[in-house]
Amino acid sequence: MYNPQLETFVCVVESGSFNKAAEKLYISSPAVIKQINLLEESLNVQLFIRTHRGLVLTKAGKSLYQDAKYIIQYCKESVTRAQRVMQESENVIRIGASPMTPAQVLLDLWPKVQPFCPNMKFQIIPFENTPENAREILANLEQKIDIVAGIFDETMLNLRQCAGLEISKERICCAVSIHHPLAQKEKLTIQDLYGENLMLMHRGWSHYVDLLRDDIWKNHPEIHIVDFDFYDVETFNQCENSNCVLMAIENWRYVHPLLKILPVDWSYTIPFGLLHSPEPSSHVKQFLTAVKKVIHS
Repeated sequence: MYNPQLETFVCVVESGSFNKAAEKLYISSPAVIKQINLLEESLNVQLFIRTHRGLVLTKAGKSLYQDAKYIIQYCKESVTRAQRVMQESENVIRIGASPMTPAQVLLDLWPKVQPFCPNMKFQIIPFENTPENAREILANLEQKIDIVAGIFDETMLNLRQCAGLEISKERICCAVSIHHPLAQKEKLTIQDLYGENLMLMHRGWSHYVDLLRDDIWKNHPEIHIVDFDFYDVETFNQCENSNCVLMAIENWRYVHPLLKILPVDWSYTIPFGLLHSPEPSSHVKQFLTAVKKVIHS
């Protein structure tokens, strides 16, 4: 099919710079530059003229840009059509699983859902939790993966170009190293966090997290907020190694063996549910309808 570097090329053209494209793609600027360099080498054409004032498209670059978006869309649609034919014949729900998007919640629901979908089967598709994978998988659900279970809100759904079915509101907890003094407790008060470094996802990632952030900044300045950009295993390693406190949910209790997740006596929660395509195929729609019946029964 098409070279995935074409998408990076289109993003650079529309963003006007490597740095702005990197922000949109949630990867580093050097990674964007490397992809463009590799694309130019593979095509044996120069796509951009780099100047001290910015990027200028060459004639070859302009020509490729005119066709690239059509190529990308056509290839994605052809793959989607082929995979939907396969899915409809096999009646398989492909569930994406990573440490931060555990499939266990779906396996727990399955005994109640199965009577509504007697011929349906599950296939667990493991993936590495990276910014690139999060962007690609959620923006292209039903190409390789049909459903991912995780936390979300409308901001994230719009950003990732997917839809969500809420199963529950998960209380926002805190994770600490088992060697941290707070790990001796079974539940935290917000005063327990005074003097601690609390790791929160950056502003704009989630409305629900921003509500907590604003409360802390306004009413609990004794807590030092440390921003970070993405939840992955390295984030949990950082929490354990640096003795920080990390915002977490109970469903992540098995992500890191040296971290303990503790409830906090605040009322903050975040939606947890199933992320799916905005236009699900018939068998995925059947499954989602069954899940709705179960959770509302």
